[in-house]
Amino acid sequence: MTVKKSPKRARPIIGWREWVGLPELGLGRIKAKIDTGARTSALHAENIELFERDGEPWVRFEVRPHQRSARDGAVAEYPLHDRRVVRSSSGHEEFRVVIRPVVEVLGQRYAIDLTLTDRKAMGFRMLLGRHAVRGRFLVDPAASFLGESSPHS
Repeated sequence: MTVKKSPKRARPIIGWREWVGLPELGLGRIKAKIDTGARTSALHAENIELFERDGEPWVRFEVRPHQRSARDGAVAEYPLHDRRVVRSSSGHEEFRVVIRPVVEVLGQRYAIDLTLTDRKAMGFRMLLGRHAVRGRFLVDPAASFLGESSPHS
């Protein structure tokens, strides 16, 4: 018996870095590194605080979307999705808060698991991991900003 494979749908191509949106967090555009080596996506957050709203767990945190700048900083609140241990590429383990907001990439909008962590020392305030791009995009490691050339388009 021969098993037929369903035809693969054409997937848009994204570069190794892209402008992405997190509209539910009030971030119209943030520069993100596309990292297929990272399982989960991560966002730079400061002053992370867990609290309850109507008996449900929530998290409040400060977002500073621009590297080396405090401009456009804002406080965001979002329902807590999970808490989990995440291992960095250097093997360091960190217990992180996870939220599940909608991300916008090249016109597609969908929910992703997004960990909150201190990324001040990193080159990008956001990392889009392989679970966020799997089955949706092909990644061209030689390309950048294929979706939009400006953070204010």
